[in-house]
Amino acid sequence: MLLHLSTWPETEKFLERSKTIVIPIGSNEQHGPTGLLGTDWLCPEIIAHETQKTADILVGPTFNIGMAQHHLAFPGTISLRPSTFIAAIGDWARSLAGHGFERIFFLNGHGGNVATIEAAFSELYAEASYTGRRSTYALKLKNWWDLKGVMQLANQQFPTGHGSHATPSEIAITQWAYPDAIKAANYAPQIAPTGPIREALDFRARYADGRMGSDPGLATPEKGGALVAMACKALVEEVEAFGREPAPGPAQ
Repeated sequence: MLLHLSTWPETEKFLERSKTIVIPIGSNEQHGPTGLLGTDWLCPEIIAHETQKTADILVGPTFNIGMAQHHLAFPGTISLRPSTFIAAIGDWARSLAGHGFERIFFLNGHGGNVATIEAAFSELYAEASYTGRRSTYALKLKNWWDLKGVMQLANQQFPTGHGSHATPSEIAITQWAYPDAIKAANYAPQIAPTGPIREALDFRARYADGRMGSDPGLATPEKGGALVAMACKALVEEVEAFGREPAPGPAQ
């Protein structure tokens, strides 16, 4: 079930059987010469949307702009400051909790988001802690590549040249979902260099075409489909386990 294609009575009815919602979250940023700018929000969205086709889960609208300041030297990247990102996550969570959602599961597609999302969670929990009450909702963060079996499969598919940005695994997932948007390029070098991540101009100087340690040319739609299937199965297990956790306590 997709929240944005549902009505409020349908959502109210869903809340009678489940208090859990999945939020795909990512970033709109450069992914090398052949990676789609939306790769980091498309991957979790593709996985979540595919999962809800056969599982009784509710998927919220995709949070598609994240913390990507280090990619701003490449055209098309859009980034939120960490403080803005924290505030926006907070308002999303408060809105959903106000309707009765007790478990909010963020399925993430951008490694650069992790620290800020976890900081947002800390801020939200602190609101309860500093007022001497228990939170009425729980938050969970999971990167799609950390879902059970996914990285193991990716390592089998891409034993060399996987890297850490503009990876063939994420490119393959977008190729599977959007075959008409597949791009091609001659990579030089074939496997990109790797190193630290700092600010935007430093990143552009170190990684001229935007890749980090990767060879996206290894991606195929078939490999992407296998990754999506593995991720969907694992996501169902993760959401069900999250839903079985003890309910958050009532406000005091």
